[in-house]
Amino acid sequence: MAKQTKKLSKSATVKKMLSRGNGATLVEIMKSTGWKEHSCRAFLTGVRKTSNLLKEERPDGKTAYRIEAAPAAARAE
Repeated sequence: MAKQTKKLSKSATVKKMLSRGNGATLVEIMKSTGWKEHSCRAFLTGVRKTSNLLKEERPDGKTAYRIEAAPAAARAE
């Protein structure tokens, strides 16, 4: 029997992408979820309410969004 892995929800997938070191662009989020651009932007607005969402420019000129990691002191509490 093959081991089955649980599929992440779309929101969990996007949050995982945003937690990467280089974050995620709108195009990457759109491709991974099938959402339209306005839906991706609305999701990012929701993320801003609960996390520190950074907007950064990559060396190739594309805009990426990334959730800032909490400092070690904040995680310990």
